[in-house]
Amino acid sequence: MSLPTPTLHTTRLRLRPFDDADANDLFALHSNAYVLRYWDAPPPWSERVRAERFITACRQMVEGGTGARLAVDHVSDGSFIGWCSLNRWNPDYRSASLGYCFDDAAWGHGYATEAARALLHWAFDTLNLNRVQAETDTRNVASARVLAKLGFVREGTLREDCVVNGEVSDSWVYGLIRREWRPSPEPVPAR
Repeated sequence: MSLPTPTLHTTRLRLRPFDDADANDLFALHSNAYVLRYWDAPPPWSERVRAERFITACRQMVEGGTGARLAVDHVSDGSFIGWCSLNRWNPDYRSASLGYCFDDAAWGHGYATEAARALLHWAFDTLNLNRVQAETDTRNVASARVLAKLGFVREGTLREDCVVNGEVSDSWVYGLIRREWRPSPEPVPAR
């Protein structure tokens, strides 16, 4: 079953399906070792073709009904700042996992929280999810703060569950249940 891919808007951001024109921005994001320093994925990209494969995988995720990964742009100038996703979508259990990745120049401005909140609105209102889960490296304090702001509860620790840059690492598991979801109004941008 295919998952409908939305275009979502907030005061400052637009979340939209990826297109081929995003390959250069996506490559710049995923080739940044500092941005990926807590990721349990392959090392930073060194070839642009990886971005093209990523975009293809985004389309396959939607077609296969397993999730939706959306590019995040500034509304003001259309510049790409990262992505936000719901993956491991399970309509039978009404659950999915949240993920996000933002350029380091976008950190500290509330963009990850704002984008994830928009995606969670869609997840709970349109997809009628009951549970959204997220995981983060225990050293990634900023990501843990984003999840806490969104109302996620830390449910446990996965001990030595991944290898990040050759180092064994723990992850925290977070959950957000529909009945605990408290959608809040969008932040007013600082002027």
